[in-house]
Amino acid sequence: MKVLVIGGGAREHALCRSLSLDPDVTALHCAPGNAGIADVAELHAVDQLDGGAVAALAASLEADLVVVGPEAPLVAGVADAVRAAGIPCFGPSREAAQLEGSKAFAKDVMAGAGVPTARSYVCTTEAEVDEALDAFGAPYVVKDDGLAAGKGVVVTDDLAAAREHALSCDRVVIEEFLDGPEVSLFAVTDGTTVVPLRPAQDFKRALDGDEGPNTGGMGAYSPLPWADPKLVDEVVETVLQPTVDELRRRGTPFSGLLYAGLAITSRGVRVIEFNARFGDPETQVVLARLTTPLAGVLLAAANGTLDSLEPLHWREDAAVTVVVASHNYPGTPRTGDPIEGLEEVAAEDAPHAYVLHAGTRRDGDAVLSAGGRVLSVTATGADLAQARERAYRAVSRIRLADSQHRTDIARSAAGE
Repeated sequence: MKVLVIGGGAREHALCRSLSLDPDVTALHCAPGNAGIADVAELHAVDQLDGGAVAALAASLEADLVVVGPEAPLVAGVADAVRAAGIPCFGPSREAAQLEGSKAFAKDVMAGAGVPTARSYVCTTEAEVDEALDAFGAPYVVKDDGLAAGKGVVVTDDLAAAREHALSCDRVVIEEFLDGPEVSLFAVTDGTTVVPLRPAQDFKRALDGDEGPNTGGMGAYSPLPWADPKLVDEVVETVLQPTVDELRRRGTPFSGLLYAGLAITSRGVRVIEFNARFGDPETQVVLARLTTPLAGVLLAAANGTLDSLEPLHWREDAAVTVVVASHNYPGTPRTGDPIEGLEEVAAEDAPHAYVLHAGTRRDGDAVLSAGGRVLSVTATGADLAQARERAYRAVSRIRLADSQHRTDIARSAAGE
């Protein structure tokens, strides 16, 4: 099987790493990729938002499967263009991807499907914003209706800050605050059958102790020792399957990766948000635990044959990912700094710990930072404590001027 992955972050590096280990994958390509992905896949320059260009590249490579990683190409309809060219594609259509592209659309789908979620208002005027903020009170949860690379959500007790964010958005969803721990659960679906992956938890705030601004994610771990063993079955039954069924009923079937961000509240499971693709950095820990070859799973979703797929197999090992970010992230990050220590991690910590590249580029023999989140250092272990110790040992070898990372990823879950 020849596979083309679209994207260039740590999520795509994780996907490419797993695909490169799949014996059925005979050729692996990525566009545009990054400095780390270049070690496992052939890179190609392409405008990942241009469906015609992506489809033409896939055709020229004689790809048997295209995997679209990021949300922006999905919302731009890239998967539609690839399928129109007769090439199987893992990723939802432009219309179905509105489940992530529009918070208001997602709320409407959840209402139709009877999926439990936070009460909310969709606001387009200053008066509506003030009314909604007053109705719910603090903590205020304010979400840009459109795509914002994981940084469109503000949760704050500061009314002025909540109001400022709301008024900066063309359309905004203001909703009640959901208490309780958060869980990320991915499911692969072909529009009918839903196959859940293992749950993970990510860390959205920039600083230790869940302080600082929201980010795209600063780390993750799996499994969740504190979660109810029946959680996955419950979420499939009450959230994922009803959502897939509702989208099919509407004539916009969802095929690809459906991501549910969940709050385990005092009143039960509630959906915080849906994403239409693998989450970053949760993908890094979930795929680290999957032993079933990945390409066949993604192709079955693309071809509508998930109902005949063998059950997925998983390692019992735990996995932890720590994100190393640029100076000033999630503000305007500084880029162009050299990254050192990557070879040391490969020599000293493999195979239990490895580095997945996010915002990197190669300049001659040097690897430079090229984004806000630069690296995802991922490790496995017999339990979370061992995986965490291995991940942070590898992080300690990496040298990137003025970089930042959280030191408390999975600390509480590991019992430390």
